[in-house]
Amino acid sequence: MTRRSKLSRLKCPLLFLLFLIIILQGLNLQASKIRPTGHLFIIGGGDRPEAMMRRFVELASQSGSGKIIVLPIASATPDETGQGLVEEFRRLGAKDVSYYNFTRQQAEKTESAALLNRAGGIFFSGGVQTRITESILDTPVHRKILELYSQGAIIGGTSAGAAVMSELMITGDEVRKVEEGHEFETIEARNIVLARGLGLVKRAIIDQHFATRKRHNRLISVIAEHPDLLGVGIDESTAIIVYPDETFEVIGNKNVIVYDASRAKIIISQSKAIGIRGMITHILLPGERFSLIKKQLI
Repeated sequence: MTRRSKLSRLKCPLLFLLFLIIILQGLNLQASKIRPTGHLFIIGGGDRPEAMMRRFVELASQSGSGKIIVLPIASATPDETGQGLVEEFRRLGAKDVSYYNFTRQQAEKTESAALLNRAGGIFFSGGVQTRITESILDTPVHRKILELYSQGAIIGGTSAGAAVMSELMITGDEVRKVEEGHEFETIEARNIVLARGLGLVKRAIIDQHFATRKRHNRLISVIAEHPDLLGVGIDESTAIIVYPDETFEVIGNKNVIVYDASRAKIIISQSKAIGIRGMITHILLPGERFSLIKKQLI
């Protein structure tokens, strides 16, 4: 074999390796372009500690014009709720705050979406989460919120405004017909009613008022049927801040529970009762940080 043929044989794998590196770098560059640069601020409901809410105001001031827009769509009394949240944010130092209660008809207009231009923060009130999706899902307003998030804005919400953050959303209903006070007493399949959320959180499903209202049964039931998703239960007076790298920090007064059934053995009996072997549970305290990608405490 000549020296030239030996060199040719060496060059082929080296060229292939170089080509592979270039392709991977291009894919990484594309991924970095589509990754949102904003934050999510997801509150489990209940009282909102002042120090916790100041973090929202500070993060909102770092994007666009810094304006905060409240969307009280979930509330049964949207004008009262909207005005109350506007006053709360002003007390916390926000200089420019307003609220809009979009109907479906309004949300489908591009001029309504334009009202959100250059907002630094969007905040959803509590109430009923399906009111939010029925009003804005797949409308120009929804698309504007996703755009703002991708450009650096902070998108927040409490209670129903927390549940709606997930791509797959817990509606608050179950298939079983039960007497008041006996809701979600079982861990069973095909019982928890789910719907599309706003799609800001893609690796987890959010539940709120978690330990306070004993909502473990319903979140475990959901995770058993969707083990690719993490279950994140946020208690009252507590929030998670989701960073652009898809890690979140716990802030506030109580705790956040994370269920990970991705490697668990899941059994569903003929009666729809659920068994899970090897599910991982994390109970996180304020100040702790968790990776939604790596599914582990940092």
